[in-house]
Amino acid sequence: MYRHIQCGNRFIANNKFRIHGKSAPDSYALPAATIQFMGIRAYKPLIQSHHMLYQRTDMAEQQRVLAAKDPNHVYIAVDGPRNAAGDPHTLPGSGINGWTVTLISKNCADPEGAIRLMSFLMSEEGQKLIMLGIEGEHYTMENGRAVLTPETRKLMTEDYPAYVRQIGANDSYWMLQDNLMQAQWKPLDEPELLQMEQWTYPYVCYTAQYDTNFVLESPADIAEKKISAIHGQMLPQLLLAPTEEAFETLWAEYVKAREESGLAVMLQEQTRQMTAAKEKLGLE
Repeated sequence: MYRHIQCGNRFIANNKFRIHGKSAPDSYALPAATIQFMGIRAYKPLIQSHHMLYQRTDMAEQQRVLAAKDPNHVYIAVDGPRNAAGDPHTLPGSGINGWTVTLISKNCADPEGAIRLMSFLMSEEGQKLIMLGIEGEHYTMENGRAVLTPETRKLMTEDYPAYVRQIGANDSYWMLQDNLMQAQWKPLDEPELLQMEQWTYPYVCYTAQYDTNFVLESPADIAEKKISAIHGQMLPQLLLAPTEEAFETLWAEYVKAREESGLAVMLQEQTRQMTAAKEKLGLE
């Protein structure tokens, strides 16, 4: 992912990178302590060399446009730096605390009907509808896999907003999607998208036992908000520390500020939740 050479205790990038849109000097050195902080002793970052880091699902529309112009000129996922032991990357899978919450308004004229609609959309038939559209009109099934019609594929590629308005599929209603169910039959004819998805498969690991949520305005919640604010304020300073000495001074301030903001309280509650989750899930 990054072009770099390591020289002594400093990280030297080549002369073909840009920082915030501006050309950088021919070489740029980060203090070793900064590297250690950013990588947490694992990843040695963090100068991008004509690359980008982005959530693949949020760039699918742009990726399709690029592929339509030139299939050989698209973004791809590649391995990034690894730790000194060469350990594989780890990507967290789905959690156990959910993500979105779907509610029915108290003014809904037919709450039971709303429940039936959502239940239908979460069924396999409903998932095919919101993922693919209408069978026979927008797609066909071949050997257990969906194949979009040429007209549907053309519309999706050339005018995605119109595709959403007219067909409303491809998980436009993403809050009701079931990726695991859809994986059984979703189309496999977009290599420019599949490459980025399939690259993740070997690296996904289960980390749901470490998901935590705090009760609003609880001591742990208050501490977490303070600590997050401190992190956001001090991270740029730590990354841009001009010398090892300056980094160490800032690091000491960072550690002290976190401790004074209730780090122990937050960690205690996180540990309690993690221990309970592991017990419920039957994990050690």
